Amino acid sequence: MALQFIGIDPESGQTGSPTAWVDLENADIVLQSYTADDETRDQCVKNTAPGHDKGIPAHESVIRIPARLVPMLREACDAAERAAL
Repeated sequence: MALQFIGIDPESGQTGSPTAWVDLENADIVLQSYTADDETRDQCVKNTAPGHDKGIPAHESVIRIPARLVPMLREACDAAERAAL
């Protein structure tokens, strides 16, 4: 696996560091961020996509991405598109 570092939350300091990477082998966007609290997870379960089972599968997580990371997510999307070519 070859990850391209995209960026880190500029306000995270030395701990709690939401970060974005792109996997250059398959163009997946890889994110590290805050684990969603129970209220957020409950809302995600209540608002499950139509046609899908309710709940969050054991192999998936709900995370919160701070708005400050949006520019880095845009950059990660662009990098993922380039890697997919």
